[in-house]
Amino acid sequence: MSRTLGPDLDAPAESTADERVVDARPNGHGLGAGARPSGAAIWHGRPDLDRANEMSADCAIGNLGIELTELGASHLVGRMPVDRRTRQPFGILHGGASVLLAETLVSCAATFVVAPGKACVGMEINANHLRPVTAGWVTGTARPVSLGRRSQVWEVRIVDDNDKLVCISRCTMAVIEAS
Repeated sequence: MSRTLGPDLDAPAESTADERVVDARPNGHGLGAGARPSGAAIWHGRPDLDRANEMSADCAIGNLGIELTELGASHLVGRMPVDRRTRQPFGILHGGASVLLAETLVSCAATFVVAPGKACVGMEINANHLRPVTAGWVTGTARPVSLGRRSQVWEVRIVDDNDKLVCISRCTMAVIEAS
């Protein structure tokens, strides 16, 4: 995802504690219109989840019903419905849909971390599918493992409506010059 950042934006905070969570669900509460969460340690500038969701509406992300819902000091959360779009023929959540959710979260989070003029592209992703899901929602939380100048490594934990672990994924991103 691309983003535009103006010269008036704050530099990222130095703390890495995850002390405050800002809820950005599309219900009108929480982060919106370029607002910056208080205590956001790893984000560069002001991540705008509303804008990211708008940009994703007409591609695979939006077609599968994925939405970014929450931005914490060092994590990004999104959810995806388990329905006809995301189930495989046997009626359970398709593993590829879980991977798409994980990579979506990591791509967005990685983009929110890098400075203007940089971009992030996926290099590798793996996933362990641990529990079947047949209905409801799955929620993924992306957290950084390593945020380097040239690469980033992220972990995504995906849980079902009962907070049971469904999938765990790790993704490596390359940090490149934006074109």
